[in-house]
Parts: sequence; C-alpha cells; structure tokens
Amino acid sequence: MNQGTPFVISKFTNPSGEIVFRISGWLDGNRVRKNFATRTEADAERQVLEVQRLQGDTGVRSTITRLTEEQLQDAEAALCRLKENPGHSLLFCVHFTLANYRAPEREHTLIDAVTDYVTAKERERDEGAITACQVGSIIKELNLLKKHFVGEMVSALTAQRLTAYCERGKPSLKTVNNRRGILGTFFKFSFQKEWIAANPIERVPRYRLKRKRSSAPTITAAQAKALMEFVEGYERGRLVPFFALCLFAGIRPCVRNGEILKLRSEHVRLAEGVIVVPPEVSKVHEKRAVTIQPNLAAWLKAYPLDKFPIIPANLQHSRAEVAKKFALTSDVLRHTFISMFVTKFRSLGEAALQAGNSEAIIRKHYLDLKTTEEAEQFFGIMPKHAALSAMPVVVESVSFKKPARSAA
Repeated sequence: MNQGTPFVISKFTNPSGEIVFRISGWLDGNRVRKNFATRTEADAERQVLEVQRLQGDTGVRSTITRLTEEQLQDAEAALCRLKENPGHSLLFCVHFTLANYRAPEREHTLIDAVTDYVTAKERERDEGAITACQVGSIIKELNLLKKHFVGEMVSALTAQRLTAYCERGKPSLKTVNNRRGILGTFFKFSFQKEWIAANPIERVPRYRLKRKRSSAPTITAAQAKALMEFVEGYERGRLVPFFALCLFAGIRPCVRNGEILKLRSEHVRLAEGVIVVPPEVSKVHEKRAVTIQPNLAAWLKAYPLDKFPIIPANLQHSRAEVAKKFALTSDVLRHTFISMFVTKFRSLGEAALQAGNSEAIIRKHYLDLKTTEEAEQFFGIMPKHAALSAMPVVVESVSFKKPARSAA
C-alpha cells in the first residue's frame, strides 16, 4: 500500500478465532496495522492516523491548545513573516515589542497635526520667541510634507519613509539636514502630544558637513558711494535713512521681516552716538548697541528721522527699483558693513557685538575681505545734501579704532 493511500478498516479473524477490526495503511513510509475489538474504536484511531498522514503532506499539525482559532491564525501569520528574517523567534519579537513599543493614546491625521503645530509656532512668533521668517520656513516645509503623504496618519510615518522624503530630488546634504531639522521639531511636538509612540526623526540620518571658510557677498566702497549718491537724488532722498542704517550700521535689511522694519526713531540715539537694537527688534532676540560712525551721523543729520522716516511709504517697490539698478542681493548691505568694520577696526569681538553675530561667524565669512584703504573710503562716504553744512558732525571716533601704523 502506498504512503498516500488512506487508512482502511477491515474485519480480521485472529488465530484464536476472535473477530477484530483491523486498520491498515502507511505512515511516513512505515506500514501500520492495528487491531481493535469494536469498529468504533477502530474508526477513532483511523481518524487520528489520517490526520497524521495529512500532516506529513501539508505541514499541518494537530495539537491541544488554549488558543482560539483567530489567535492561532495570528501566530501562524507572524511565523510566516519571521521566515523572511530568520534568527529571531516569535517569543523574542514579542519581548522586544513589549519593551520598546508604546501605542499612541489617540490617532491624529497628518493634516490636523500640522495645523496644531503651526498654530503653536505662530503663537511663539506673536510672543517674539521665534521670527516670522522661521514660521514661514516651517509652514513651507510642512505643506510639502502634507502633499507628499496625502491622507496619512502622523503615526504611519516611519523613519524609512521620512528618510526617503528628506532625500527626495537629489538635494545637497545641507538641504537634507535643514529638512530633517524642521521635521524633527514637528515630530517632537507630536510625541509630546502622544500622537506617536516614538520620534521617527531620531533614526533619520543627519549628515556631517565639511566646514570651510567662505566669503559673504559684498559691494565695494566705490559701489557703496555710487549707491548712496543715487539714493540721495532718488525721490527727494526719502530712502536715505533706510539705506544708510543698513549699509553703515549693519541693521538687517529684509523688507518683509528684517530688523529694519521694527527699528524705531527712538532707538537711534544720535546725540549719544549709538543705535540701541532691543531684543524685540533683534533677529536673535538679544539686545545690542551699534556705534554710529561719523559718516552715518552725517547722513542722519542731513536726513533727520523726524522728516525722513526709516520705513517710508511704498518701501518695497522703491527698494526693489534701487536693488535692481545696483544688483543688490538681500543682505549685501549688512555684509558690506561687517566686512568693512572688521577691516577698519581689526576686532572680531567688537564686530560680533556690533553685528549681533558670533566671533566664529565673523572670522568665517567677513575677515580680510577688504583692504584698509577701501574701509577708510567706505566710512568716509558723506552726503552731499545742503543741510549737512549747517549741521556739523560731532560724533568722535570710538575707542576700538585701529591703532595708527607707521609709514613703514
């Protein structure tokens, strides 16, 4: 009888003359013959043997268990998944999950999570904790995140998926790090709200960037002189205070959310020779004092702030016309001031204090970009307005100016 043949029951007479019911068949290559006194007993044994025979063909096993049918199916499905990653038992995976996984208290859609996070950041902006520029960058990046993962739950975004998102479009490593930074604060917020069990950004790679000294874009002293001469004759000089403060004091010039928009005339203390930039005006939310150089004092006396407001009407349009004529980039006026200042006074520390930067940034981007002669020319740019002759400059050179060099 072949191995695959079902077991059969037949009557059999023993040598003693007793009639019994015999089960005959093959199991795992071995012949099976068993005798039973009744057909009922023989039939019960035949069913057991049939199950064992089928198990050998299909891999199915019969056993006594406390598990329900659904639990057995879950266990079988889990073991099938483990075949793809051999080396860990089902029990190991259970222990690991119980030790590391924390289910979210409640599910939250990505759209709702972003909305709540942006609301929190806008509140911080209104309280002066972060800038409007930062909020704008956050909104822009998270809108892209929502568009990329349409209809997703925030808990469904894994480290693997977010890594692919941050590296989309073959960006530079710095761009990847910037994207990761914004998403990191968003998912930290989501974790605190218990919308996710863990912050997936912690497992998204952060790249180390090669640090190199770079030069900030600037204009020459000659270009600065030509710019101020043009501004002085443009629309009766109404843009002079704006350009003078940005170029000769390094006030951050962005016409959307820069320091210049929040600077008030009372912050410019001409009699004391100083511009006080309070925390609510400063980009880094730290108070600083900028010394009014003699040429800036001359410009502010020739174009007083009570008659020429720092932010005149229709500034963006007018400023754009001037910027186009002289090919001015967004921060070139401030960059020029810092580079000229550090060249003239040769003090990284003082330049950092005046500009509201660190000494490391000054050294990296602004040191040795200009010559001493050009710096002297820059701080010697004076207005041609007639009011200048009636208002002599009284601001003296500050104590940190560069010592005089010998003729040699």
